[in-house]
Amino acid sequence: MHYNFPTVFVFIDSYNEEYIRKLNKKIAIIYRNYSINYDKELIIEIRNTCKRHKIKFFLANNLRLATNLDLDGVYLPSFNKSLNISKTNMKKNFLIIGSAHTVQEIKNKELQGASAIFLAPLFKAQKNNSFLNPIKFNFLSLHTATKIVALGGITAKNLKRLRVTKSYGFAGISYFKNNNDKKIKI
Repeated sequence: MHYNFPTVFVFIDSYNEEYIRKLNKKIAIIYRNYSINYDKELIIEIRNTCKRHKIKFFLANNLRLATNLDLDGVYLPSFNKSLNISKTNMKKNFLIIGSAHTVQEIKNKELQGASAIFLAPLFKAQKNNSFLNPIKFNFLSLHTATKIVALGGITAKNLKRLRVTKSYGFAGISYFKNNNDKKIKI
C-alpha cells in the first residue's frame, strides 16, 4: 500500500536536532505535546530537520496543520473519535495513523482511514498498571486487517517479546529516551 512504511516510531515532545540526527532513517517521528499549543514555526523546523535526515514526520492530533505543512502524516490518538476526515486536501502519500485500546477504537481508526493502528499498552509501563500482554494484544489484532504497531512499556529487555505478537512494528517513548546516547538501531 505505502512504499517504505515505517516499522518503528518514536514519540517526541520537544525539538532536539542532535537526537533526530542520531535516529535510524527507518524510524519515524511523531511529535506529540498536548500541554502546549502547537507552534507552527517549531513544527516547520522539525519537518525540515526530518526531511534533511530522510525521516518520516507525523504530527499528533492536528490533521489541518499536518496537511498544510506538507508533513508525512498525522497521528490520531484513541480519544480522537472524529469521522469528519476529508482526504481531498491530502497528498497522495499522506498517512493517517492512530492508537486504540479496544475493538471499538480499532474500528473507529479504520473508519478514520488509518494505515496503521497502535495498540497500547502492550507491556506494563510506569504510568499505567493496566496493560494488554502479548496474548490479549494478538487477540485484538485479529479484529483488523490494518497494520498493527505495538506501543507501551517497550524496553530493551522485553523487545524480543515482540516476536510473539502479530505486530507490524513498534513505537515508544522511554525506550528511545533511555537509548539516546548512542546511535539507535532497529
